[in-house]
Amino acid sequence: MATTLFRNFDLVATFDRDRREIKGGYVLVKGNRISALGSGDAPAGVTYDRMIEGKGKVLLPGFVNTHHHLYQTLFRNVPGAAESELFDWLIFLYERWKGIDEEAVRTSATIGCVELLLSGATTTSDHFYLFPRGLPRIFDAEVEGGLASGIRFHPCRGSMSLSKKDGGLPPDSVVQTEKEIVEDCCRVIERYHDPSPFSMLRVALAPCSPFSVTAGLMRETAALADEYGVLLHTHLAETADEETFCLKMFGARPVDYMEQLGWLRDDAWFAHLVHLSAGEIDKLSAAGVGMSHCPSSNMALGSGIAPVVPLKKTEVKISLGVDGSASNDASNMIREVRQAMLLQRVRYGAGAFSARDALYLATMGGAKVLHREEEIGSIEVGKAADLITFDLTGIEFAGAQTDPLAAIVHCGADRIDLSMVNGELRVRDGRLVDESLYSLVERHNTISRRLIEGR
Repeated sequence: MATTLFRNFDLVATFDRDRREIKGGYVLVKGNRISALGSGDAPAGVTYDRMIEGKGKVLLPGFVNTHHHLYQTLFRNVPGAAESELFDWLIFLYERWKGIDEEAVRTSATIGCVELLLSGATTTSDHFYLFPRGLPRIFDAEVEGGLASGIRFHPCRGSMSLSKKDGGLPPDSVVQTEKEIVEDCCRVIERYHDPSPFSMLRVALAPCSPFSVTAGLMRETAALADEYGVLLHTHLAETADEETFCLKMFGARPVDYMEQLGWLRDDAWFAHLVHLSAGEIDKLSAAGVGMSHCPSSNMALGSGIAPVVPLKKTEVKISLGVDGSASNDASNMIREVRQAMLLQRVRYGAGAFSARDALYLATMGGAKVLHREEEIGSIEVGKAADLITFDLTGIEFAGAQTDPLAAIVHCGADRIDLSMVNGELRVRDGRLVDESLYSLVERHNTISRRLIEGR
């Protein structure tokens, strides 16, 4: 097992239970786990295979991204969609998304994941729900693309069973029968889900949304999650249009509808949760659900501002998600941290949400949502060596040295200096260690042009 010593860091921000911040700190990594940390020099007699010098830098646990649609890196800034709200945006883009194939999914998954790595994420989930006819193994391409990046991966086997003819939004060509969905959910869990400690690959089940699947499929998916011991995920309460749809179709608001389906449970997490009443917040808290807050996407689509500040006072587990690049136009975790801080201040005031609050959502918040708080999300002895560093010696941080941790958020950090995932260096000096991954950009652009232009 290789041993790495991180030493002389201006600050080690642990995000442990006490949220310790260690000045002049060190962290010792053996293999894929943290074996020691503290202030000053490492204990006498420590030997190591490599040393990472930390002068002028801050060391943090890697970020955990809990909501994404990686295939959407192929559809950034698409004319005709960029100024639309959610339902119109979906209807427009489904006609382009329906052309994806296995190469497109594999390539976009790798591109999205390395963009996340470069911006601080060491773990990511992905919500994949498009299954064009004739491509029964397209989810496998998603897994392959994500793992190729070296990130800790939580792909979610999504589903859509309601097409336009059934009252849903997607075209017939990208939905599946409920029998096909259930059979493939079982297949991918049995093939890919690894529940062992420090696993690099876990699968969750994720019907797309209340307006793209039936109540029966929602219930059956929850039963499958119980059978296999996997997590549940879906979009919920994202827009006012969704609320209108649910009231018309089901006679209930989105959260109440989830309650009827048995989805208010501590192993389920919901993306967005923008439009909530006080009573719904109480229900979500009582169930101990998870939340993925996606501020950039909510702003870009004009969906609203999620009530994170009041939710933070409840038992809801709150994390951050960059959401798909068709609504965010980036897969940048540290930017999402800053957006989360700023957007909550717009709604609740300058003192309501701090840089540290936002960073906590990106670290331990994400770990809790994915039920991995014993393994990732903080710098503690015995936890996974998922670590990132920010170099504060650049122009953008000049004059911001009094509080280096807050400076990362307030001064608009864009990229990390270093990333270690499961004990392996993935980013060094701001660049991917595996330089071959950069060669995918040209092919990714070619595929994107074909899909967007319909060629």
